Amino acid sequence: MNARSYVGPLALIAAVLTVYRIWVIGHLGIDLYVDEAYYWGWSQNLDWGYFSKPPVIATLIAGSTALFGNGLIAIKLPSLLIYPATAFALYALGCRMYSPKVGFWAGLSFMSMPLVAALGLFVSTDAPLLLCWTLALLLLLRALDNGHWGAWLACGAVIGVGLMSKYTMAAFLPSALLLIALNPKQRHWLLRPQPWLAVLLAVAILSPNLYWNWTHDFPTFRHTAEITRVGGHGERGWHPGQLGEFIGAQWLSFGPLLGVLLGIALFRGGRLWRDASHRTLLVFIVPLLLLVSLQALTGRANGNWAAPIFVGACLLVPAVFLQSGRRWLIAGVAVNLVASTLAYHWPDIAHATGTALTAKNDPYKRARGWIHLADGVAPQLETHPGSILVGEDRELIAHLVYRLHPAEYAAWNPDHLPIDHYELTTTLKGKEGRDVLYVSRKPEIPAIAAHFGGSELLCKVVVPVHKDFRREVYVFLLKDFKGY
Repeated sequence: MNARSYVGPLALIAAVLTVYRIWVIGHLGIDLYVDEAYYWGWSQNLDWGYFSKPPVIATLIAGSTALFGNGLIAIKLPSLLIYPATAFALYALGCRMYSPKVGFWAGLSFMSMPLVAALGLFVSTDAPLLLCWTLALLLLLRALDNGHWGAWLACGAVIGVGLMSKYTMAAFLPSALLLIALNPKQRHWLLRPQPWLAVLLAVAILSPNLYWNWTHDFPTFRHTAEITRVGGHGERGWHPGQLGEFIGAQWLSFGPLLGVLLGIALFRGGRLWRDASHRTLLVFIVPLLLLVSLQALTGRANGNWAAPIFVGACLLVPAVFLQSGRRWLIAGVAVNLVASTLAYHWPDIAHATGTALTAKNDPYKRARGWIHLADGVAPQLETHPGSILVGEDRELIAHLVYRLHPAEYAAWNPDHLPIDHYELTTTLKGKEGRDVLYVSRKPEIPAIAAHFGGSELLCKVVVPVHKDFRREVYVFLLKDFKGY
């Protein structure tokens, strides 16, 4: 079969899965996750950086919502469209490295991955990261083959955009250097200007974010160091349990059967190394996997921190098993699709079997109840229009700001030690004499009330979600702010 015979089926499958996932979002009746509401807030005030992430995700949401409004699907749309685009970039990479058939199965494996199935329901920084990683690898191979300046500079530009999406993109550079250094026929590029100018271009694209961090005392870098426990802030010693959890997360992210096939392929790494294409993929899988595994062993690592390894994995598994283990490959993709469908319809299954959804068995509980909670606060904001809306934490502020669009809002941060973007960019300093509408999870706030001339509990808002789970806040009117 020629290349065109695979493009149509892959396009059809990607389109069906994307439309289906859009339908699932509406069918589940969920609200935004906290990070989505948080990123939406960023998109309303575009900048070169934010407390925990570079700016690409905010820019994508700003573009989508400018075209389609601030609804649920419009905010999630960038990820919903980027994942199919990544599948086609993988197809192109598979065609270049192996064959259209391998490219097709790479794209299909990617679209069926539990990681993509889960992330496909909400907008995240992993979507542009994975696309940029795939395109950068494709352009790197093209540059190494033909040596054209355009390919090198395009590769550098994509790496730069990837860095502006998520700093994990930086792991691409040592793998690229290793790939060139290991190939005697390619080592001459280390003495040529093209790759180094590509790196300089990537840094130039990142430089506005670096400048933003410099002018804000490097909050993104501090945040990254803190969550990875770099610098001794976390518990010292070895954490084999966390390493086990991380490895298990990688297996589940790729899929029960595909994960086993990937493990077998990596176990055969010595034999696969002799093939140039296999070696390329191993270079872009193993170093990052080992690095984040070491991080998990010595501190902490979230399951998606090594997500770019699945770009290589989606190619390596079909390339290795299409001939000798095709049935297992087909079964692996099928299991992934079935598992994601069951996860999407778990609330329907629970209802059909008479199983009540609870805080323990509802995987979507974190995205439920927020709209109704904000609507419960809305009357107080309307009654006290001159007040500044302040939420107890990032989660509350994000959802209240998204739903209510208050004229003024701020985080409560008397210590001036920010732990999120609201605390970094908003303050009550200079707002002495103003009234505050404070939304708290606690029924009493004596320490905060002491900073005001008077305080009054206006109401309690309760939103039942499940029989054992509800959202509950207390709304206070704090009068005449006296300063921190």
